[in-house]
Amino acid sequence: MDCVQYIEEVLQRNLYNNKERSEKMRIIDIIEKKRDKQELTKQEIEYFVTEYTKGNVKDYQASALVMAIFLNGMTDQETTNLTIAMAHSGEILDLSTLNETIVDKHSTGGVGDKVSLILLPLVSSMGVPVAKMSGRGLGFTGGTVDKLEAIPGYKTGIEMEQFIKNVKQIGISMISQTLNLAPADKKLYALRDSISCVESIPLIASSIMSKKIASGAQKIVLDVTVGKGAFMKDIDQARKLSKTMIEIGKLAKRETVCVLTNMNEPLGHSIGNSLEVIEAVNFLKGDMPKDLKEVVLELGAYMLKLVGKGENLENNKKLLLENIENNKAYHKFIKLVENQGGDSSFIENLEKLPKAKYIEPIYSQKTGYVQEMDSKEIGKLAGILGAGREKKEDNIDHAVGIILTKKVSDKIENGEILAYIHANDETKLKEAKTKLQEIIKISKQEINKEKTILEIVK
Repeated sequence: MDCVQYIEEVLQRNLYNNKERSEKMRIIDIIEKKRDKQELTKQEIEYFVTEYTKGNVKDYQASALVMAIFLNGMTDQETTNLTIAMAHSGEILDLSTLNETIVDKHSTGGVGDKVSLILLPLVSSMGVPVAKMSGRGLGFTGGTVDKLEAIPGYKTGIEMEQFIKNVKQIGISMISQTLNLAPADKKLYALRDSISCVESIPLIASSIMSKKIASGAQKIVLDVTVGKGAFMKDIDQARKLSKTMIEIGKLAKRETVCVLTNMNEPLGHSIGNSLEVIEAVNFLKGDMPKDLKEVVLELGAYMLKLVGKGENLENNKKLLLENIENNKAYHKFIKLVENQGGDSSFIENLEKLPKAKYIEPIYSQKTGYVQEMDSKEIGKLAGILGAGREKKEDNIDHAVGIILTKKVSDKIENGEILAYIHANDETKLKEAKTKLQEIIKISKQEINKEKTILEIVK
């Protein structure tokens, strides 16, 4: 027997043995093993993900395993194996034709979070290619795709060939998730939600990282939001999640940095799709709210560092600011809009964007200091106005939302304007006015301003 025949025979035997092992595997044994706090093998995790995606493992069986994971946790290796299996449960975006190191930015979700609209054109203006697939908002959190679609004509659902071509031509493309990325994650997330198993660090980490790996990035910067309007309510949870995602990144050969940011109050001043586009464009023209500026520059500095554009973070921030001052970032945003069918005249003249029928101020009923602006409640209120959706099929009203004129710790006089509500429904407007007065708390005592950047985990 020659060498080639021998290798072929060994490969065939291994394929047969793997098939035999797969056929002998039973989901009930895997559930039992995790129930008893034992570590699952790579093969067992792959079997579960593959068979659940195909529908051969039923929801009641998957629920039992997910509950066992929720209660007993997973090792770093288990979590990584779950992530890789979910990433490969569908299509993988191949960005190798760009011949560049691709860095992706992802936020764990928040209110008033228009960071991607600002940061990605800014980073692209520095010569870093940006190939970004974003999601829609759900519940009280906003989505980048909904904000982009507030720009008349902008196409978020383009073919992959055109997506890659756009990045090659102008250095940036931002679209909706059109590929069938990580379908196992979609099924598992819906299941976790229905059985109250969402708040599990291994399951959250694998959900986020599986989509990032499937979307083709070699380097990843994660904005891990913390506080009332975030998934992670306290910094210990956020730190643990970050460390898990970084460990997954190492094992999957994806360098990952997590920036922990404050989401106790909305980021910037605007909540709502067109309103956030306006704030993002004004930011790129130099009008930069302090908290939003800190988040954009911190994330951007790490993105530049990961692709080898500069080791010194403070210097990276200066370079980013230069490209705002010289309008390079603003013009990159214009190019992005035009290249994807959008009408750039709406960006050059923001007054052309659709406006709500009712724009009414909310006045402070006390003199003092802004003590609290619960971002989750404000996000939910914007959703009631029509800026968000509770179900994926709900329609968005791009014009409505809330603009805050004050931030936590700011001094406020009795009768001074706290916020503006933009509404297209008079009943919803009245409800929003009453609720916003309740949500924004005023204190007689001075309030210390919380930090925006809480911690860096890498």
